[in-house]
This record gives sequence, structure tokens and C-alpha cells, in this order.
Amino acid sequence: RRWESLGHGFDGLRVAGIEVIHARAEAVDAARRTLTLSTGHTLAWDRLVLSPGVDMRWDAIAGYDEAAAERAPHAWKAGPQTQLLRRQLEAMPDGGTFVMVIPDNPFRCPPGPYERAAMVAHYFKQHKPRAKVLLLDAKDNFSKKALFLQGWKALYGDMVEWVGLADDGRVTRVDAAALEVHTAFGQVHKADVLNVIPPQKAGWIAERAGVVDASGWVPVKAESFETARVAGIHALGDATIAAPMPKSAFAANVQAKMAAAAIAAELSGRPLPAASYANTCYSLLAPGYGISVAGVYRAEQGRLVEVAGAGGVSPLDASPAFRAAEAAYGDAWYAAISADTWGAGA
Repeated sequence: RRWESLGHGFDGLRVAGIEVIHARAEAVDAARRTLTLSTGHTLAWDRLVLSPGVDMRWDAIAGYDEAAAERAPHAWKAGPQTQLLRRQLEAMPDGGTFVMVIPDNPFRCPPGPYERAAMVAHYFKQHKPRAKVLLLDAKDNFSKKALFLQGWKALYGDMVEWVGLADDGRVTRVDAAALEVHTAFGQVHKADVLNVIPPQKAGWIAERAGVVDASGWVPVKAESFETARVAGIHALGDATIAAPMPKSAFAANVQAKMAAAAIAAELSGRPLPAASYANTCYSLLAPGYGISVAGVYRAEQGRLVEVAGAGGVSPLDASPAFRAAEAAYGDAWYAAISADTWGAGA
């Protein structure tokens, strides 16, 4: 894809009758039920919905802060960091090593690091065939692990190496200037391109709204995604504590619809609708090679539980036609959720 193709406009929302204000939310007053914007304007609200995304936990890994991210990008928020990582990969010599540092759960988009590894390997296979992809992971298991391991091997041979927690994959210190990382048991890994994905927390407006707990994330009520700490405020997506639902775009979209239905019911004096949620995540390992995971969830006594037998993952050892179909489904899903989120013409 071209970089420009990843953006979306707001015209579809305006056509739907939604007022769009381009300003940063700076402060929330839950007692007065007001929201202060970066323009200085204040908005009154009856119900407030926050979708704060994530912020990085700077210094959660020794040596890794905002300044270090300019040398060893996280690229976990789209924009300049993504473009910086791309430029570094393009400039890397053939035979060089791309090192990715992967955090323990929870973090935005559980399959994301492993999808990125496949995209980088695909680029290397075409342009830098002697390059290496080294993944240093702070955990031993991850989303669709068996499928990723099988796919990397089939598509890229020995180019991709994954090192889990048990094999000393947890990075404890980063030297961005030297492009080196140190692991828990004292190993030092040198990179030509270093991609550090640090531990994360809810986006900072959630802290200002007073809805985060000691974990740094937002606890919510499973029936409505109203925050557990402040009445009248709902939170969605990556910022929330919603396990077993993952921090995915599909999950955020479903949560938004459930929250909207709950708010409409509350404001009109009707009972809350029965809360049901789903998630589907497609991952592309190469053009025409897709894998997926799906889950269905319901609210039960104030918490989310997975509906047994209602989800699952792609089968191992599937045929090329099956993998190609999943890749096509993923592309169609992206088009559909973009139109659903941003309106017609997205």
C-alpha cells in the first residue's frame, strides 16, 4: 500500500449528521460533566465516550525513552514513527539484522509484532535476501503462535528467528545510541535496525478523566463499557481492561456499538440490551497468505467471558487456496470496517 492510502477522511461522518471538531481533548471534569478542548472551548456532556488509544510506558525498559525512540523507533503509533522505521529498513544493508523487542501482555494489537515481522521479512526477501529478523519476546506464547511459526518457516526459511521468555527473550535494557539490547540473562544483541515496542498504558486523557486504575488501564463494566471508576463515562478499545477480548480494531468497533446501544437505553429509560461481543483478526504473512482468529464474548456477572466453542483459529497445514481465501477475507474486512467507522467513501 501507498502511505496515503492508510488515511481516512471525515466527510462520511459529516454526511451522517455528526459534528466533527478538530481539537485535542485536554481535560475532563466528571463532576461538572464538561470537556475542555485545546482551543479553550468547553463542551457539556450527558454521557462521555473516550477512545484514548495507548501511550508508551517510557523507561519501563531501562534506557528506552522518547529520545531513544528517535533512534530505535517503536512505530506503535502511526505517523512519523512508522515512516522513520521504514526509512531505516530501506537504508539497512543486505546481510544486516533487524531486531524487534516485544513486550509482555497487555499491549495494542496482540498479533501486531508478528505481522510486522512477516512484512519486514517479505521486504527483505525481495530486496535484502541475506538479512535477518530477530524477535526478542518477553513471553512464551502469543496470538496464533503455531500459525505464525509455520508460516514464517514456509515463506522465509530461517530468516525469522523468534526467541521467547524461556530462552532469554526478555529485554531489560536498551542502548539506542549503540543499537544494542541487553536481555535478562546478560546476552547482548546488536542491531542494524532496532524496533523497540515498549510496555503500554491507556492514553493520557484517560488519566486526566480519572478512569484508570493502578494498572494504567481502564476498568469497565462488561454490560455497557461504562468505566468502573467514574459514572457517565464510557471507554472503548485499546485503553480498556476487557480481557479475554483483545486490544484490536474489531473489538473496539463492537464495543462502540454496544456502548452506543447502552447509552441510548439509559437516556430513554429502557433496560440495557443483552451484551454480546465478538472479535475477528486477520493477519497477512505474505501477499495471498492469510491466517485468522475469532472469538465471541458475553457479559456475565459484570465481567466478560468467552463463549466456548464459538471461535477458533485457522487450521495448521491448510492448503494454499485456504490461505489465499483468508487473505482475501482480511482485505474485505478492512474495506468493510473502514466504511463502517468513517462512513461512505472511506
